Amino acid sequence: MNHPAQLWLFLVVVFGVIALPGLDMAFVFGSALSGGRTRGLAAVGGIVAGGACHVLMAALGISVLVRLVPGVFNALLLAGALYIAWIGILLLRSAVGFHAPATGQAVAPLGATFRQGLFTCLLNPKAYLFMLAIFPQFLHPSEGSLWLQALVLWAIIALTQCGVYGPLALLASRVRGWLQNRPASGVLATRCVGGLLIAVAVFTGLEGLRSA
Repeated sequence: MNHPAQLWLFLVVVFGVIALPGLDMAFVFGSALSGGRTRGLAAVGGIVAGGACHVLMAALGISVLVRLVPGVFNALLLAGALYIAWIGILLLRSAVGFHAPATGQAVAPLGATFRQGLFTCLLNPKAYLFMLAIFPQFLHPSEGSLWLQALVLWAIIALTQCGVYGPLALLASRVRGWLQNRPASGVLATRCVGGLLIAVAVFTGLEGLRSA
């Protein structure tokens, strides 16, 4: 079983990694700002599910493949950048701001936002760096089942993701409420978020090309 002191250290490290702005944070903020609290929390749920997949892949040893074949990691960097850039372009081209949909207007299902959050997390290069460099250091065969240890570490990751991204989604939804009564500001904010996502994508893509 994991040593309590190591769990506290893991929590501190995980918080530092998750609190660092990146693809996941940008997606949660954009989702809550465009679709409100429920959609923002759906994005958080997708990212938490993505974190579970990362832990599962690490436990199965898939992260070793990424370590042995650097090209796989670079491909993930570029794929994540393109995905976020695509979402940013959609927001940048939007002619409407952050407002509640009109009666009878089709609304994208929450499942779509959940899946987008899942894909965003799975394509997040920061998560793979964490799983390659940090996560294995907290798994010790001499202390019992590795699967049980991985489950405990995932619980810490999931709770930290909820603790960081959840309040961010609530804050963004409150900002959205303020923008609903200011259409012009809403359009500007929509495009600013789109530009932010594109900037994050460009930075991530350049990092991938630089390390290729």
